[in-house]
Amino acid sequence: MNLALAHTRSASVQQLGGRIGARIDDVRLGADTSDADVAAVRDAILRHKVVFLRGQHHLDDEGQIAFAEKLGPLTSAHPTVNTGSAKVLSVNATKGMAANSWHTDVTFVDRVPAFSVLRGVTIPEYGGNTVWANTVTAYDALPRPLQALVEELWAVHTNEYDYAADTENPTSYEDSEVFDRAEFTRTRFETRHPVVRVHPETGERSLVLGQFVKSFEGLNGRESAELFNLLQNRVTRLENTIRWTWQTGDVAIWDNRATQHYAVADFGTQPREVRRITVAGDVPVSVDGRRSEVLHGDATAYSNLDALIS
Repeated sequence: MNLALAHTRSASVQQLGGRIGARIDDVRLGADTSDADVAAVRDAILRHKVVFLRGQHHLDDEGQIAFAEKLGPLTSAHPTVNTGSAKVLSVNATKGMAANSWHTDVTFVDRVPAFSVLRGVTIPEYGGNTVWANTVTAYDALPRPLQALVEELWAVHTNEYDYAADTENPTSYEDSEVFDRAEFTRTRFETRHPVVRVHPETGERSLVLGQFVKSFEGLNGRESAELFNLLQNRVTRLENTIRWTWQTGDVAIWDNRATQHYAVADFGTQPREVRRITVAGDVPVSVDGRRSEVLHGDATAYSNLDALIS
């Protein structure tokens, strides 16, 4: 099979990077997307981790929701942030701010989302790209001694602690003007996750890291910081990433269980809005079969695990 260009049913899937990313052509997203095309899109997401579709100008919130529902049950817009919609999270930046730190969405809850469907609504004339990284190939590329270490390791994730704010960037995800910090942290969530999870659909192993990591169990603050940086640097190596230059009407869909992403805040004072629908995911499972544990907060209103079973 030619990995660079695979035609699956009516969809055309063009691989963009060696480790991550593909563009899908000849698919119109919405309530009327055929089952065959939905299956092709899902297969491409699982294989390439993030896929991009140009020219989806016809989509509005309702159409975006209707397509996302074909991938699985949806979460509410966000566990804490209210942007005026039950299902749609508007990420609206007007002063050059974006979610400019590496993160996997909502890892501070136990039920980490499966897929995110992001639509470009207002795109600046320059800048405002988004970068994704493959957390499966990051794990695969670790030397065996590091794999053995992280397979036994657990980390505490919380929305009240932003590692990137303390170590990398003072205007990080929850401190930026995208979301109000007080609203972002109005309900405290804290969850214990394995650093390596087993993907429920592909069986692949991936690193569960990103900015919401507070600490690693059994390590002190300095040790946690040093190990975090070592592992994050592996995730975000350039050969492990794909960068997308947005156009209005673009849609990006990614596997949140196998990626991190970073919205680049380099567009000055131009407006930028993208709108996200989230497909519910399950509770991560470690290599030895243990599930993530809630330490604080109840995410039932955000994502109903029973809906994944029915």
